[in-house]
Amino acid sequence: MKLPRRNFLHLAAGAAALPAISRIATAQAYPSRPVRLIIGYAPGASADTTARLMAQWLSERLGQSVVVESRPGGGTNIATEAVVRATPDGYTLLMVGTAQAINATLYDKLNFHFIRDITPVAGIIRTALVLVVHPSFPAKTVSEFIAYAKASPGKISMASAGIGSGPHVAGELFKMMAGVNMVHVPYRGGGPALDDLLSGHVQVAFDTMTASLPHIRSGALRALAVAGKTRFAGLRRRAVQDDGRGQHGACALSWWRARAHRFARRTGAGLLPHHCLIDRVYQGWQAACARSNHRDALGRAARHPDRG
Repeated sequence: MKLPRRNFLHLAAGAAALPAISRIATAQAYPSRPVRLIIGYAPGASADTTARLMAQWLSERLGQSVVVESRPGGGTNIATEAVVRATPDGYTLLMVGTAQAINATLYDKLNFHFIRDITPVAGIIRTALVLVVHPSFPAKTVSEFIAYAKASPGKISMASAGIGSGPHVAGELFKMMAGVNMVHVPYRGGGPALDDLLSGHVQVAFDTMTASLPHIRSGALRALAVAGKTRFAGLRRRAVQDDGRGQHGACALSWWRARAHRFARRTGAGLLPHHCLIDRVYQGWQAACARSNHRDALGRAARHPDRG
């Protein structure tokens, strides 16, 4: 039987459209099961609280649970490798922070290539770092702190969330610019570091505003300076970058973004289903941040949505 030319063209066009229809159906069905969000820090850290907030809001938007999974250690490299080795189906996401960006140049040999193996999904939040000390520490301003540190070289313990973390690099930058010598004490995440600072086992830290703010307000920690370009309304009386006496400071921000396995990305052949899934996560987070009550919740915790 001969097939009329017009009918043949209609059938050919329909066959060509099937892959696109399949991709759309896959994207609309996503997620059909819980999504994992892996972080490289211990529970209680700024990354943990941010991830749980993101998971809650995304769960509401996507209609499926987003489960936070902590994989601390290795300067976040353990968490990153777990995502690289996971099935690239869009159901395993990675909470990426400044540490992962730093690790790309800090470590000579890793079991993955961050730029090659991980693809962007959405910007989450950004927040300034704050220089905090235990209340028993004698300095009440940055100038007093520097003077005390210079008079006591090697006797001040500086906590951080781990080697190569944002707080660690900010502390090293401060040491270099101020010409002081402090002993770096790395922890497996910001939570344990903050616990030891609160108990007085270490004296100082560059911590995220998000994690430190409740303790600053309660008097359990003393804020000496905010390492940001703008003043935070919750600390109107605190110094911003310097203490007004000629001691210039550095701008140190912490940021968090969602990433996924490299196969969930755009290709020259068009849009893979995975890219559609990434778009769903991105659009879900942007829609959540557009709600005024969500923006207010972020602002109260010194977090600012990152639209990247």
